[in-house]
Parts: sequence; structure tokens; C-alpha cells
Amino acid sequence: MLQRTDAASDSLTVEGTRIDLIERGKGRPLLFLHAENGIEPAHAAIDELAKAAHVLAPSHPGFGRSELPKGMHTVDDLSYFYLDLLDQLDLRDVTLVGVAFGAWIAAEIAVKSAARLACLVMANAVGIKLGDRETRDIADIFALTEPEYLEIAYCDPNAGRRDYKSLAPAEVAAAARAREATARFAWSPYFHNPRLKSRLHRIRIPTLFLWGAHDRMVGEPYGRGYCALIPDARFETIDRAGHFPHQEQPKIFAEKVKAFMEEQ
Repeated sequence: MLQRTDAASDSLTVEGTRIDLIERGKGRPLLFLHAENGIEPAHAAIDELAKAAHVLAPSHPGFGRSELPKGMHTVDDLSYFYLDLLDQLDLRDVTLVGVAFGAWIAAEIAVKSAARLACLVMANAVGIKLGDRETRDIADIFALTEPEYLEIAYCDPNAGRRDYKSLAPAEVAAAARAREATARFAWSPYFHNPRLKSRLHRIRIPTLFLWGAHDRMVGEPYGRGYCALIPDARFETIDRAGHFPHQEQPKIFAEKVKAFMEEQ
């Protein structure tokens, strides 16, 4: 059962799990799945997308203030959670947009069922292993210091820098929860599902790969290789952006998503 409550942000209960949800704009439905750094850095991009679509942007279970049900440990689990959400909201012809970790969830959804989807946008996606066992596709972010991480994840490291001492307690808690949840869902195996690569051919809806050209956490060759595994998927870069192009270039990111939606 799905319920909506009145709070500072909307709240949805899906099959007994309460999550926070941002809902803005009018028009065609767009489900936005945030990256591993949480929903807060996505606010500007959500505002831009809401100028042309009815945007639903949930905080994933375990992130922000969203509940984490017992037994939910994998991105596969998250994908079924969102399939339930789509069913319970009875959303149709949805533009599914995911960034980084959120793009991994989006791919897991699309290989299972695209019945409610019109098109798919994946930005700086993770989720598969392309190299051999001796080759690292994705930098080990848990082995890096904060400055080292910012250098590889952002075109401009200042875009991701936070003064935690000056942040409100709720923002600090959200950042900590995002890191904890990322480790829970993406630690082992590291940022990928060994089965997903062989299932990508099942994605038969129009698909756009967006890629922050300055991502040094996950390189462009990985993105192009990932894109090539999805039938007829298109690849476009976003300059002056790293692993989180929606955060560093929200207007350009939204413009590319909107242009792709209008083609469908």
C-alpha cells in the first residue's frame, strides 16, 4: 500500500517501507534516481527537469531519512522496490533517469521490466565489470582521502567540497548515511553486479548515456563500453563535469534529458 503524508518533504510508503520523495513539475512522468552522494546535490538538476516534466525524485532506502527494510542488501533489491513503486503509483510512459549509483539501479530495473518506461537516461553509470580480474574499472573510493576523492570525482573539486562543521546536523547525518548505504549496496562485489552485463541486451527502449567528460573515478572508455552493450543506445558527453554531471552542470544535464524525452 502506498501512502502520502504531509511533511517538510513528501513521504511515500511502498510495501511497508517509508521513503522521502521530492515531487515537482507537470507533464510526462520522470523518475529520477540519485547518485551515491545522495539527493541533496541533485536539487538544482531536479528543479531544471521539473520545468518540462512531472519529476519524482525519491531518496533511496537507507539514504537521507528513508527507511531501510530488513533484508534489503543489494541493488537488485532496490530495483524491485522501484518496480513496486511504479506499479503502485500506476506510472506509465516514464522517463527513467539515473546518475552513477542511481544509473546502476535504473539498468537493473530496465532489464527486468520496461513495461512502464518510455526511455532511459544513464549518466556516468556504474554496475558492470568490463575489465579482467586484474583491471580496476572503478576507483576504490573507500581507500581515498576526501581531497583525493574530490580530485577524481569532480571536474572542479570545490563543487563537492563541504564544510561539515558549518552544516546543519540533518545534512551531516544525510552525508554519513549516504556513505554508509553506498558501502552496504556497492562494496562487495565492488560497484557492480556480475550478472548485469549479460542482461543488458534486454533493454529495448530508447537509451541515452550521458557522461561527465572529466570523470576520473570511472573513465569514459568504461562508459562507452557499457553503452555499447545496450541495443541502439546513444552516448553523449558533458564538458566541465565529472562523475556527477547533474551537480556540476545541472542546466546542461537537464537540457540533454529534455531533448531526448522530446524525441520519443
